[in-house]
Amino acid sequence: MTLEGVELGRRLFYDPILSADSTVSCASCHFPELAFTDGLRSSIGISGQQTSRNSMSLVNVGFYYSGLFWDGRVQTLEEQSLHPIEDLIEQGNDLDALIEKLKVHEDYAARFRMAFGIVDRSQINRKLIGKAIAQWERIIVSGNSRYDQYTRGEISLTDEEDLGHSMFFDFDDGFKDAECNHCHNVPLFTANSYHNNGLDSVGNDYTLFKDIGLGINGIENDTGRFRTPTLRNIALTAPYMHDGRFMSLDDVLNHYNSGIQPARNKDPLVANLEISQESRDALLAFMEALTDTSYLKIPQVSSPF
Repeated sequence: MTLEGVELGRRLFYDPILSADSTVSCASCHFPELAFTDGLRSSIGISGQQTSRNSMSLVNVGFYYSGLFWDGRVQTLEEQSLHPIEDLIEQGNDLDALIEKLKVHEDYAARFRMAFGIVDRSQINRKLIGKAIAQWERIIVSGNSRYDQYTRGEISLTDEEDLGHSMFFDFDDGFKDAECNHCHNVPLFTANSYHNNGLDSVGNDYTLFKDIGLGINGIENDTGRFRTPTLRNIALTAPYMHDGRFMSLDDVLNHYNSGIQPARNKDPLVANLEISQESRDALLAFMEALTDTSYLKIPQVSSPF
């Protein structure tokens, strides 16, 4: 990573030049103040087209492994950053056409030279575009929530947050465990894994899944499994799930408390919790304690335009 590479990636991320008609930037679906999500059930792409999935947070994405996107289709940020550009619904562009546009753009041609030491604008290519955006994405780091301050011994949690913390991590024998930490473990609050969390009643018939998720890998038992998202800044990233079906965290808790649906490959740890309202409120309080927007103070995170 270099300062020049990060700055180039920042400009590319916020510039609608990446889309075919120069109307949709990466930031169109990833708002900094919403932990780089967009607040919609499913994102809107070029010409007002609606995608099929909810925008994922980019906070701490540089630490992820075992695949990116809801379906794990790519392994690196460098690959990930290029996919929306060529997606017909998202930015609808042709990378070769974009490269030609960047080559004749005086500012970008100069910035590619500074970032990567190329000697001629003809050397701008898809690999360098991906590397630049990925460098910038890696600076979006969140680790100063109330929970983090608590773990460093700087503050105490409220009684309600503390109860939620105990339930989340199965620390308190006096309350029924919430089993959250198995899939949302520290420090990222995601296990970087894929699960069927009982959203849809499909029984043994995988053809009933509207979205096959990880099943794009051709493994039947991965059908309907999706990447476990981080819970960091979860209070900012509604709606929830891969299709944005739940509008609030309370809706999410309703699902885990009493709405789990049967499927042959449902994760065995996912079952109706049947916890009390006191416990639900405590879990919500703890999840809200995972909010940290200090990354917004990093000058290179905001739009340069």
